[in-house]
Amino acid sequence: MSSLPVSEAPKRPQPMLRDVARPDGRGGEGTFSVLIVTPTLDGGASDAGAVELTRVLAQAGYRAIVVSQAGRLVADVSAMGARFVPLDVGSNNPAVMLRNAFVLMRLVHDERVGAIHVFGRSAAWSACIAARPRRVPVLTSWFKGFREQNVFKHYYNGVMARGDRVLAASEQIAQLINDRYGTPWDKIAVVPCSIDLDRFDPTRVSQERIDAMRHVWGVSRDTKVILITGRILRRKGHTLAVKAAKRLKEMGLKDFLFVFVGEDRGRTHYTGELWDLALATGTMDVIRMAAPVADMPAAYAAAAVVASAAVQPEGAPRAILEAQAMARPVIVSDLAAGPDVVLTAPSVPESRVAGLRFQSGDDAAFAAALLRLFAMPEPNRAMLGQRGRDWVLGHFDRDTVAEQILRIYRDLGAADAARKRAGI
Repeated sequence: MSSLPVSEAPKRPQPMLRDVARPDGRGGEGTFSVLIVTPTLDGGASDAGAVELTRVLAQAGYRAIVVSQAGRLVADVSAMGARFVPLDVGSNNPAVMLRNAFVLMRLVHDERVGAIHVFGRSAAWSACIAARPRRVPVLTSWFKGFREQNVFKHYYNGVMARGDRVLAASEQIAQLINDRYGTPWDKIAVVPCSIDLDRFDPTRVSQERIDAMRHVWGVSRDTKVILITGRILRRKGHTLAVKAAKRLKEMGLKDFLFVFVGEDRGRTHYTGELWDLALATGTMDVIRMAAPVADMPAAYAAAAVVASAAVQPEGAPRAILEAQAMARPVIVSDLAAGPDVVLTAPSVPESRVAGLRFQSGDDAAFAAALLRLFAMPEPNRAMLGQRGRDWVLGHFDRDTVAEQILRIYRDLGAADAARKRAGI
């Protein structure tokens, strides 16, 4: 795949961008209000992406208005000076989506919004309707591949590919967008997640914090913790981990524990299915389903390996990037993260490998990758972790990602200014 342009302006006619007053009361070319629309503000990849976008725009002098359901991250966006508007933009009920469109339309008018940035499909449908009357550009951010069981789901998901700019979290997701929807490459920009490298720094995590985390999980220092983070959802591949645990026990591996750390919203019977599977496979003693953790740096530091067994394209999973920043070895399925997120053979030579990869859906391959990692001498495992940290330091730091985002917004503003001078 050819490299994807980040700064090239789209070639087709663009909607208008309107300059508005900065938060400090001054106006200026290229500064405008941005409406950020995300279904939730809790802890998912989109939620964190919306918060990070708010931070980047606020620091650059843009005025951010965040529309979402209330969640624990509302305090974060408010602390950045953004206005928060509570709205159920996560509903896929057509009547609710249409009602939301009119609310967003009023916000666009009243707040002199220059662009709408969307994180989510139902929100994107409402945003596209709201943007039309004033020809406001819509940007969409993709963090994972959506399931497409039928033609209706394909059409519903496709709204995320109709943005005036489409931001993909990884090359893997960018390729998926182009393959499924034929979105031109000049509309797609690969903008990875940014990681707080000060927070996720192994030198800043004390042994006391690590011991406290292990105490919560009920494990000794000798127990090999296999950490799997993320919401308790079927696409995350927890069932594969349970089956891999059964294989590891059958192979005679001792002193290991799978720890599932993530939010369980209780919307499906999936959690019960996991426990039923653990009971049926005799793995109850090596599976721990923990509550969300506040001290994630300590959680990563307490793990022997951080893994993702995702069975749908995940793009750039933040947890895997955070784990690498903490110099932890990682194991991912081929759908969990692409080679631009985790350096694995054969994409890179052995001297650059920072993790292991296995075929999605293959619990035997997952178990084999874990055995291979645990069979390595400790210095070799540490080297994997250090290479991963070096990779994240060089490609996912906040300043680099912020510049990519701001370049896209500057290009939109420049294109609009050029059209105004041309009288278009």
